This record gives sequence, C-alpha cells and structure tokens, in this order.
Amino acid sequence: MRSFARGISALVLLFALAGNVFAQSERSDRDVKDDVKEAGRSTKRAAKKTGHKLKRGTKRAAHKAAQKTRQGADRVEDKTEPQ
Repeated sequence: MRSFARGISALVLLFALAGNVFAQSERSDRDVKDDVKEAGRSTKRAAKKTGHKLKRGTKRAAHKAAQKTRQGADRVEDKTEPQ
C-alpha cells in the first residue's frame, strides 16, 4: 500500500512539473519583448530619478558650504575689528 501511494505521489509530481515546463515554453516572443522593454523603461526611470536626486543633493551641499563660509568669515571679521 505504501509503494502504491509513493507511486501515485511521484506521478502527480511528475505531471505537475511537466505542466509547468510546457506552460513556460508556450510564452510568445511578444511577451518576452514586452518584458525587455519594460525593464528598459524601469532602468531609464531609475537613472533619471537618481540623477535628479544627485543634482539636488549637490546643489544643497554647495549652498550649505557657501553659507557656512560666509558665516565663518563674519565671525572672523567680528573678531578682527579694531576696538
């Protein structure tokens, strides 16, 4: 009885795997082409988004550095003024 159950289990597993293989092979070239196009679009969006973030971060850092430079210069000027 056990060997019969194992045999049935093995056949069910075999048919399940075979069905999966055939289902994947029926995928058309159009589906694959669409997937590749979508991947390209996603990459483009990610690159543009990263570029915009980098530009904004660089601009903010430059402005903050300039602000701190002016602030430091004002402090030095206050300390060096004749009394």
